[in-house]
Amino acid sequence: MDNWDEIRTAYTVARIGTVSGAAEVLGVHHATVIRHVDALETRLGVKLFQRHARGYTPTEAGDDLLRVAQATDDQFAQLAGRIKGRGSAVEGELVVTSLGGLSHLLVPALAAFQEAYSEIIVRYLTSQRLFRLEYGEAHVAIRAGNPPDQPDNVVQAFHRQKMTLYAAQSYVDKYGCPSSEDDYAKHRFVGTDDPKSRAPFARWMRETVPPWNIVFRSDDVHAQRRAILAGAGIGFLSRMQAREIGGLTEICEPQEEWTAPLWLVTHMDLHRTNKVQAFLGFLKERAAGWEAV
Repeated sequence: MDNWDEIRTAYTVARIGTVSGAAEVLGVHHATVIRHVDALETRLGVKLFQRHARGYTPTEAGDDLLRVAQATDDQFAQLAGRIKGRGSAVEGELVVTSLGGLSHLLVPALAAFQEAYSEIIVRYLTSQRLFRLEYGEAHVAIRAGNPPDQPDNVVQAFHRQKMTLYAAQSYVDKYGCPSSEDDYAKHRFVGTDDPKSRAPFARWMRETVPPWNIVFRSDDVHAQRRAILAGAGIGFLSRMQAREIGGLTEICEPQEEWTAPLWLVTHMDLHRTNKVQAFLGFLKERAAGWEAV
């Protein structure tokens, strides 16, 4: 692409809105910016900008160019992230993603890894969306549920997090404990606000507990945990979480149908790099010390 400099310049003008601002960002003279924009407009045969006293405003054609250039710029940035991840040193950014509900497991491990490898900068991203490893959005993903099946990813079984029902002592003092599943209709529950949650324990609660008995609902797992501790109702936690929180009563033994399997996912281009291998080995060793909950 022999006119990429002109496209990048026009894209920067569209993003910043002024020639002087674009020149500063690009580190060139403002005359170079004007020359690039004029040359690109001549090459394409359309006006990309409306010039006015306050700066440059993209035309419809300019907006089209902005969208294409934005996508291209993003792809270059993602490519750079993947290339940087291929180095031999255990340094630079390590981007790890998971559901926010796994932070109690992963944050201590990430902090310990960063302490062991002082040249690493940890970025821990939590979201419901799947980060695209093939675009370099993350080095390692920890995912729950069914085995991920995206092409070109390396998937490894990691940990089986068994879940069970807990209640605060204040709840037990007020409402007692259910003696069997038949008693659940007499009790109050804390659950997710997502009616489509695929977590096995959330699905079980939707199918087993009357909906009017789920009196506290949130899509924030941390809010759910706080609600259980505050006595709002009975809800799901792992034994590790319950032990860390304290002051909770286990309602029943963990059931296999509530188990949430976790998977380690990496892209094949980065899987064998020293940085990713160092982290995977460290995390597996750390997980070996976790109680099988």
